[in-house]
Amino acid sequence: MDPSGIEDWFELALDLPEKRRERMLTDLARKDPATAEAVRSLLQGMIKNPDFACQTGRGGWSAKWAPPGPPLHVAIIGAGLAGLTCARQLRGHGLKVSLFDKGRGPGGRMSTRRTADGDAFDHGAQYFTARDPNFADEVAAWVAAGAAAEWHGRIAELEAGRSTAVPTTPRFVGVPRMSAILRHLSGEEVQFGRRVAQIERTGRRFTLTFTDAEPIDGIDAVVVAAPAPQTEQLLQPVAPDLAARAAQAELAPCWAVMLTFATRLPIKFDGAFVADSPLAWIARNNSKPGRDATECWVLHGSPEWSQDRFDATPAAVIQELSAALAEATGEVLPAATTATAHRWAYAQAVGVLNEPYLFDDDLRIGACGDWCVAPRVEGAYQSGAALAARLLVRTRRAGR
Repeated sequence: MDPSGIEDWFELALDLPEKRRERMLTDLARKDPATAEAVRSLLQGMIKNPDFACQTGRGGWSAKWAPPGPPLHVAIIGAGLAGLTCARQLRGHGLKVSLFDKGRGPGGRMSTRRTADGDAFDHGAQYFTARDPNFADEVAAWVAAGAAAEWHGRIAELEAGRSTAVPTTPRFVGVPRMSAILRHLSGEEVQFGRRVAQIERTGRRFTLTFTDAEPIDGIDAVVVAAPAPQTEQLLQPVAPDLAARAAQAELAPCWAVMLTFATRLPIKFDGAFVADSPLAWIARNNSKPGRDATECWVLHGSPEWSQDRFDATPAAVIQELSAALAEATGEVLPAATTATAHRWAYAQAVGVLNEPYLFDDDLRIGACGDWCVAPRVEGAYQSGAALAARLLVRTRRAGR
């Protein structure tokens, strides 16, 4: 057996003696902590409920996860990749899920920015890789659905005016823009433009209050899939211990500048990591598959520079990072035809919790995101999937 997902690892663990099972899970945790934690949660659920394995059904447990009685109602706050992944897995196992997001569409840092001239920029996440076998399978499904494709851009490292090619590794992007992946996952099942103001505990259930809509009550479990500072704020009134753990994650800002040019720039690569500069990353956005031909560049300020210029005006940021682009590439660049700046206040987790997710079994409330496990697109997926598995086990233990 070549296990490739939580289901396969769970079935394999059931067949092993206790000591060999523990060694297997220890080895798995080094490579894939999220999957290891999910399998341990499944096994713990089986131990606490002797009928768990029988009701689960070897080889077909996915279709039998839903407990008897009315489906559990789970509210998920945030329609980034972590929240959407969690929602999809819970819905797939028969739970009722209400998904809310304050934005006009899905994406978070995987969203796309459109200018007044109609140019589109991936101004947040630039690409993603797939190291985890589970995530690799998910990416393959996105590619098969036409929502993602491999980016064959030439990537370099820039330092002291010298460029060095970066070893080739499969890098993927959404098609025709990064946000296409989350639109593919979300369908029509997200309530956009709904900003949650507070989570309240009412008996054994929760009530969500909104800044611009009527409250929703009767919620059995809550998942917060937002940046750590926003998660901390929402959890504080109902789960202060979890809020304190979320506060330990450290997120850095990033200024993003988006430039268009009338002609192709004389730069021989399509993306570059930049050292010793106000810049951390630059990319020719139109080199990605499915994009328009207009010459478009995305510039990301370094975490340190972005923090120092946190309150700078967009015009000042555009000027400084445009000058840094010319200096880093050693090219005399033409004037941009359009220039836009966007500040990501919570761009990247520079200090993660090294936990797959946060969850309180008694309260049935938790949080997920890349800031829990790894500051990558893959980390967001792993966190959302692992929390869904944990919540399903918690549901099974309680008989709901």
